[in-house]
Amino acid sequence: MPSNDVRILAQAAVPTAAVGAVAAVVSGVVAGGKGATGAVVGTLVVILFMGLGLYVLQRTAKSLPHLFQAMGLMLYAAQILLLFIFMAAFKNTTLFHPRAFAFTLLATTLVWIAAQTRAHMKAKTLYVEPDSSASPTGDKPEKTGHSS
Repeated sequence: MPSNDVRILAQAAVPTAAVGAVAAVVSGVVAGGKGATGAVVGTLVVILFMGLGLYVLQRTAKSLPHLFQAMGLMLYAAQILLLFIFMAAFKNTTLFHPRAFAFTLLATTLVWIAAQTRAHMKAKTLYVEPDSSASPTGDKPEKTGHSS
């Protein structure tokens, strides 16, 4: 993974983990140990789903740049759908507090999306590849191919 991609991943994952830690403390105080466990599980699910999504999106951007925007929209829709399915599957669990899990899942998802949006906006990504054959003095390079 190129360093710019790792930087964007870190800029999204760190605030998400911080909000997850706060949610775990609050859930632990409000709902006890099961609440804290639910918040930790919710945070880990969001970081895993969104991190894998970011990785897939970056791989798509490198190999199929013409599909980047459509893939991004499809990926976010799929991630949100998977998170809802995950919430529905663990709605009546006794492993952890479902309400703490759900609120943490919602909060950390929103933080991830906001942090990833901010990271992409702050990244200095070139829209056009600079021509490496142009000389720094402004001279045009000589033509080397066949002219017809």
